Amino acid sequence: MGAVAPLGVISALGLLASPFAVSVSVWVLTVAPTNPSAVPGWASTVLPITFIGSIQILSLGVIGAYVGKIYLETKRRPRFIVDRTLGLPGGG
Repeated sequence: MGAVAPLGVISALGLLASPFAVSVSVWVLTVAPTNPSAVPGWASTVLPITFIGSIQILSLGVIGAYVGKIYLETKRRPRFIVDRTLGLPGGG
């Protein structure tokens, strides 16, 4: 499972990024209206970046999990499995 470990790290990062995006959004929505020195347009820039970034990382982790499962399924597997051999004349 060592070959797909980075994909698990990406999934965990995506799961951690989603609550972070929610907490940043709550903070932005409370600071932007109450702070008169806040830069105009700052909240409308930060919110989409955090949400879209966390969704992208989470989606990448999900896709990576599927790719990792496919990789482990096909790794070192023969193209066919010999169920039985026939005793052919001539040693073949």
